Amino acid sequence: MSLPHPPDAPADAPLLLERNGAIATLRFHRPGALNAVDVPMAQALLAAVRSLAQDDSVRCVVLCGAGKGFMAGGDLATLRADPVQGAADLLAPLNEAVALLAQLNAPVIAQVHGVAAGAGLSLMLQADLVLAADTTRFNLAYINLGTSCDVGASWALPRLVGLNRALEIALLGDAFNAVQAQQWGLIHRAVPAAELDAAVQQLAQRLANGPTRAYGHMRRLLRSAFDRALPEQLSAEAQSFGDCARTHDLREGIEAFYAKRPAAFQGR
Repeated sequence: MSLPHPPDAPADAPLLLERNGAIATLRFHRPGALNAVDVPMAQALLAAVRSLAQDDSVRCVVLCGAGKGFMAGGDLATLRADPVQGAADLLAPLNEAVALLAQLNAPVIAQVHGVAAGAGLSLMLQADLVLAADTTRFNLAYINLGTSCDVGASWALPRLVGLNRALEIALLGDAFNAVQAQQWGLIHRAVPAAELDAAVQQLAQRLANGPTRAYGHMRRLLRSAFDRALPEQLSAEAQSFGDCARTHDLREGIEAFYAKRPAAFQGR
């Protein structure tokens, strides 16, 4: 299991990068502020994601929060001091980190509990799979502060829930619970809070044991599908399949398929 914080990381580090075999966990670590993202955390997230992008041994990434919540949003003290410069300083590293996460071969899981609001909800939406404690509260929240959204929320939200629901969530700024989040397609599964760690680790291990390059191609193909015409997508699929065909994973998968076939089909 992961340590409370890595031995070489200071106890007050704003973000912890933990390793459990092929699983890398990025833990937001400002528990006293419900992990509200400030500039040091944003910069630490970018540095951590850059390191993961260069590490082929990483086969699954987990995003989670320390303490009582996933993330309460952007740090309002940063924005209060200088709204324009504060927003720029926060968004530059956050946006680069999100773009890099989308290009990883390793699937990304969000482990969510307590609260996911503002930038926290936006970051959650960038994960491939989201498991949340059934007591979690969600709120896009930006409109309540008089601002538009960021960190990719406007890209992810309508893709996940459709335009009408996305407008409702974004324009009204109402809180909603885990049952609603699952019904709307924002999270993949709500689990009892006491079972969340185990459920995430089980899923992460399953993904870490899978065909990482194929995962990478699959997640990039699906994310780009809305922006391509069918002929372009067919070409991208063919290129991706060709790359996967060169891997040991495909050969292993084919042999495993044949090994499981009923005897009557073994000759085909």
